[in-house]
Amino acid sequence: MFVRIEPRWTFTDVRHAAIAFGRELGRRTDGVTTAWWKEERGEAIFVDYNQNARDRTIASAYSIRPKPGAPVSTPVTWDELAELDDPRVFHVGTVPARLEPGGGPNGDGVDPWAEIDDVAHSLEPLLAWYERDEEEGLGDLPYPPEHPKMTGEPRRVQPSRARKPAD
Repeated sequence: MFVRIEPRWTFTDVRHAAIAFGRELGRRTDGVTTAWWKEERGEAIFVDYNQNARDRTIASAYSIRPKPGAPVSTPVTWDELAELDDPRVFHVGTVPARLEPGGGPNGDGVDPWAEIDDVAHSLEPLLAWYERDEEEGLGDLPYPPEHPKMTGEPRRVQPSRARKPAD
């Protein structure tokens, strides 16, 4: 999911907002988690808050992916997503027609992201949730392994590999 935000927050603020969003989804929906370690996730959907850490990159909309069949990173509507069985249907041979008259999710040839820049949203509600979580003892979460160690970050050791403290 992509949402345009007001350009006034730091990378850390945006990451904290993503953590708060993921935690709140987990509170409201079974099967959603922010657990960084795969062994703690089970079958839950992982909200990857670290995609909002500094120096992370994502595939931009309409970029060709370096995979067999030349799939294209393609915005879809919620209705399309509900019916999508295989994202490989979006490739260099099919995506251009989506933007032509008669193409696209509604047959209107309109880009599903055409209005993404019309509104920039505030992170203030999410940052308030993050502060609430901090007050409840839920602080920061692990950064990617190659990222410098950050102040307040928990240990970056898989729970099953962590040394047990001596009694």
